[in-house]
Amino acid sequence: RGAIASSLLWRLTEQFVWQVARKYDTTARRSMLDLRPLPFFGPNKRFEKERLPLLYAYSPTVLPRPADWSERIKVTGYWFADPPRGWEPPIQLLDFLKSGPPPVYIGFGSMTSGDPEGTLGMVLKALELSRQRGILLTGWAGLGEGYRLPDYAYAVQSIPHSWLFPRVSAVVHHGGAGTTGAGLRAGKPSVLTPFVADQPSWAKRVVELGAAPCAIPFRELTADRLAQAICEATTNPVIQDRAKIIGE
Repeated sequence: RGAIASSLLWRLTEQFVWQVARKYDTTARRSMLDLRPLPFFGPNKRFEKERLPLLYAYSPTVLPRPADWSERIKVTGYWFADPPRGWEPPIQLLDFLKSGPPPVYIGFGSMTSGDPEGTLGMVLKALELSRQRGILLTGWAGLGEGYRLPDYAYAVQSIPHSWLFPRVSAVVHHGGAGTTGAGLRAGKPSVLTPFVADQPSWAKRVVELGAAPCAIPFRELTADRLAQAICEATTNPVIQDRAKIIGE
């Protein structure tokens, strides 16, 4: 792809993301900050004119900073949200963690499968086939929410990744930037099931870094394929060592 095509694609992507976020940005500016809405096409022209810094909250260990980027673009490392002071995990979750070997985390964040019951069945079958215990993050997909689960699975609506991930054996997730960073920070192997947008790109990078088996697009996910990937992530010493090194 040439420089002109790359520049055009950048602009189109920039506008697409801004138009999706514009409504929420305007609401936040009015209700929380008492500020006027930003222009229809966003603040990017002003950013460039005034040479304002642009911060990318990911680690250069995962994706090195391109040499042709402007000096105003800064790669800061990931931004993590650690548990607030005084936070305590649910007693039932602690009991589950203590009742056996470290489980696998499975969560798809804000992604929705359109078939929560079918997705849950697939996930439970994969855990059964791989002989692993699992902690399921219900998320927007409603994974495990309201269902009676077998004793090898536990569902939780929300939990700080920074607390949970060091306590699991692997992290099965959709490849969102935040979850990707949290899994790598914990030094745990990932199993990546990207849906859309930037997720396939982050999945590709983690696989290239050696911290995950081959990614499986969510639309191609089956119980057998998920079980095979979980087995590889939890038993392959090369993947486990690479994940630890990247975490450090």
